[in-house]
Amino acid sequence: MFLYFLQGLTFGFAAAVQPGPFQTYLISQTISRGWRRTLPAVLAPLLSDGPILALVLLVLSRVPENVVQILRLAGGAFVIYLAVGAFKTWRSFSGQPAAARSGPNSLFQAAFVNLLSPNPYLFWSLVGGPILLAGWRINPFNSVVMLLGFYLVMIGSTAVGVVLLGTTGRLGPKVNRLLLGISALALFCLGIYQIWLGLLGLLK
Repeated sequence: MFLYFLQGLTFGFAAAVQPGPFQTYLISQTISRGWRRTLPAVLAPLLSDGPILALVLLVLSRVPENVVQILRLAGGAFVIYLAVGAFKTWRSFSGQPAAARSGPNSLFQAAFVNLLSPNPYLFWSLVGGPILLAGWRINPFNSVVMLLGFYLVMIGSTAVGVVLLGTTGRLGPKVNRLLLGISALALFCLGIYQIWLGLLGLLK
């Protein structure tokens, strides 16, 4: 049982620090809106991963590889859409966190980002899913403690990162605007990269 909990802790930390659309989205939101308004968004995986895990275990493991590539295309297009929004915020950035959106909106948008990202699908289909199924066959509690360790560390580490990043406000609006521009560029590059991988996979 402890081994499954330890695996959950390890994979959760890796998921928190691995660059991807979800993490870059949180960076962009923290810089433009402040860490307090962004903090609820770290809970997004709790909304999106349930359907993702069920879909991966029941469907994606039995369908052709092209489905994953189509998912990359859709996710890449949405990430580019987010990059455009971050760029617009960068152009009009006044140095103060935006107040137009509420925490719940940020949470659901972040969940949508994670839902369209191929990273959780690939993780749960190639790594997490088989471990969960193996643990369940031995003792269902093994799967429960693995999931507990995974989300405890992933959400906790992501929340700490958002709070720490939010302290960059002390450096002044110019630094915030620069970081916002960098995050917009990073989102755009990640979107293009996902589309490129999707097209590459479809053309094989």
